Amino acid sequence: MARTTPARNPEAAKQASTTGEPGRAKTSAKARPGKDDPGRRTPRTAPDGSPGPGPRRRTARLRILAALVAVAAAVGGTVAYRTATAGTGERPVTVDEASRLALSRLNLFQASPVALTLTAAEGGDVTVRVEGVVDYRVRRGVGRYRVTGASGPLDHGLVVWDAGGLGLAPEPAGVDGPAWEQAERVPRQGWSPRSYTADPLDAGLQLVVQLGADRPDNPLLLAQSGARRLGGERLDGRDYDRFAGPRAQGAAPDGERSPLTYWVDGDGGLRRVTMRMPGLGTPTAVEFSGQDGGAKLPEAPWLTG
Repeated sequence: MARTTPARNPEAAKQASTTGEPGRAKTSAKARPGKDDPGRRTPRTAPDGSPGPGPRRRTARLRILAALVAVAAAVGGTVAYRTATAGTGERPVTVDEASRLALSRLNLFQASPVALTLTAAEGGDVTVRVEGVVDYRVRRGVGRYRVTGASGPLDHGLVVWDAGGLGLAPEPAGVDGPAWEQAERVPRQGWSPRSYTADPLDAGLQLVVQLGADRPDNPLLLAQSGARRLGGERLDGRDYDRFAGPRAQGAAPDGERSPLTYWVDGDGGLRRVTMRMPGLGTPTAVEFSGQDGGAKLPEAPWLTG
């Protein structure tokens, strides 16, 4: 999948965006998590008996997850809005920086469908990587996942997700091409739908769905809710500012940084987002690589008849 620069939006509206809390998908018994042995995680099961990614965590972690994902859209707080600051260390955002951060969600929406790579550390040397595409016009994504452990590959397959949950399926035999083309060849009964859990992979997929919006955020509210510039970084020949996102209530204690970090370029193009998860040293990371105009998103498996 070719890497391109993020799409740009030259004009910004001034109204604030609002995003509803993710719904819940109907849970399928086929996709319940299980245990293998005390030293290894057992991925969830797909219809053919092959495992799918990640285990279920305790209920308390679900509440933390809800707060983490809400940070992508929520604003509010009392941190002073600053028009200019000097120095290169961590500091509150300037007017220009807040405006670019506010534009990033609209730019992502307008670039849809966009290619992405999501990497989630599940703990115990287990990592899940999803390469796919998300379309913010329908708030749905599709991708190919790979699960690896200390001993090598553990599992692979297809995943489709939206705000309410996800569906897993084995990759169809003899079908090449991107994940969205392979997903079109999977029959409806071939998908295992389930609700989101507190796993890092699930948290990352929920976050991805909420990152794009059909209007920009309010720059003033972003700054007032604690958005901060953390520094700069050059990626593939392009300069990006790293921003700590706004703090949603319950996602970070007062005075602490948001668990979300955004890489935004000079035009408000969003390149990367990372999310720190409780109890894990490696953040879940989402990399956007530009528009994939030919992609066609399949219907959510649990909504088809």
